[in-house]
Amino acid sequence: MLIPIWNFLPTSWWSKKKFIVGGNWKMNGSQKIVRMIFQRLKNAEIRSDTEVFVAVPTIYLEYSKKLCPRRIQLAAQNCYKFKRGSFTGETSPMMLKDMGVNWVILGHSERRTLFGETNELVAEKVEAAKKCNLKIVACIGETLADKQNRKTHQVISDQVCAIAEKLNGDWTNVVLAYEPVWAKSSGHKLSPKEVQDMHAWIKDWIGNNVCPEISNCVRIIFGGRVTGRNCRKLSEEPDVDGFLVSGACLTSEFLEIINLKSLLNS
Repeated sequence: MLIPIWNFLPTSWWSKKKFIVGGNWKMNGSQKIVRMIFQRLKNAEIRSDTEVFVAVPTIYLEYSKKLCPRRIQLAAQNCYKFKRGSFTGETSPMMLKDMGVNWVILGHSERRTLFGETNELVAEKVEAAKKCNLKIVACIGETLADKQNRKTHQVISDQVCAIAEKLNGDWTNVVLAYEPVWAKSSGHKLSPKEVQDMHAWIKDWIGNNVCPEISNCVRIIFGGRVTGRNCRKLSEEPDVDGFLVSGACLTSEFLEIINLKSLLNS
């Protein structure tokens, strides 16, 4: 008799998925800006069914720990695939955990396009971060060239497949962030339906090629030009499990996005 895979998964993982709002500061900030943003975030209204994190530059992680509101978690924007070693300039997942950082963003489109990170390297980083019990946002998405050449589905399936092979069926605390690179470079804002269609396709692919139960449980958040103006409509789509916010996370709009769920349920 086959035992369902969900018997081996933590109940909290598959019972009810929490909505996620993450802010990626990228290479922005100063001590003054860090203080200002966290002072603003003290007014965040975070429901129990919502998780919020901010990914600050590595150099400000320790400083941010002193200022970050209790209900908001800290994330790193990257880490390497080894715990230690001769890798000048890199930060290991073990070091992040030692600092009290709970989340890490891996495979962001800028890491892939500007720094040449391959699907294999991203997957190895995901595996290493998983072993150190970090919560992971693994980014996937197609470039403009991919879209023009009608390779969107192939590119994304290759990205997800590489990650899945390293996880060996255990997707606990692994979140996928769909970020269409072409939309950022072209200025095009995807409609809620376009986002929903892509998220649904990703979940279907996981269900058909990895595991149906994982497809039902994995959270897929959207990372393509989320603002205070479009977040409400996007959040109403059934397969949009949250947002990875970039530019707007440095402004007061991020507070609007965080408070969205509370406003919808008030």
